[in-house]
Amino acid sequence: MSVNLQKGQAVSLQKQGGGSLTVVRMGLGWKAAPKRGLFGTRTRQIDLDASAVLFADREPVDVVFFQHLTSDDGSIRHTGDNLVGGAGGEQDDESILVDLANVPANVTQIVFTVNSFTGQTFAEVQDAHCRLVDETNDEELARYTLGGGGRHTAQIMAKVSRVGDGWSMAAIGEPADGQTFQDLMPVIAKFL
Repeated sequence: MSVNLQKGQAVSLQKQGGGSLTVVRMGLGWKAAPKRGLFGTRTRQIDLDASAVLFADREPVDVVFFQHLTSDDGSIRHTGDNLVGGAGGEQDDESILVDLANVPANVTQIVFTVNSFTGQTFAEVQDAHCRLVDETNDEELARYTLGGGGRHTAQIMAKVSRVGDGWSMAAIGEPADGQTFQDLMPVIAKFL
């Protein structure tokens, strides 16, 4: 059963019936919003990019994004860059796989971001979501739906943090401006 997360809400990443999750998938889906024009409705392509920034406490130690598809230790892997989106709703356009059991012990937090590489605002996006899925059985655990559009070009979506021997996920949902994860680092710092 999936939890629909609200901004700031956290959820434990324990399996139903006990035990810890081993591999999760952070999925991102979106569609370009139709735009009314003089000659009818049209849709532009929008290139959103999912990134995962790994932190040892508050210090960034690695990142996974479209130009660095696998973390240095191999525990986190981006499945590839989608330049146009289009799935939205229930499907994912980009995914990042996280092997929680093999994330290095010094990594205490993983922050997931979304940015518009082409600089289009989220007012031009619809049906955007970030979801966490148990990769072993394809069960959706949590979903954060990006609502309200906005004039920003990025979003700090969620954070996965170590809690004792397990992990928890918190929906952040903070609008930001930037075309790459590097542009978002000052905003990310507020949530560490």
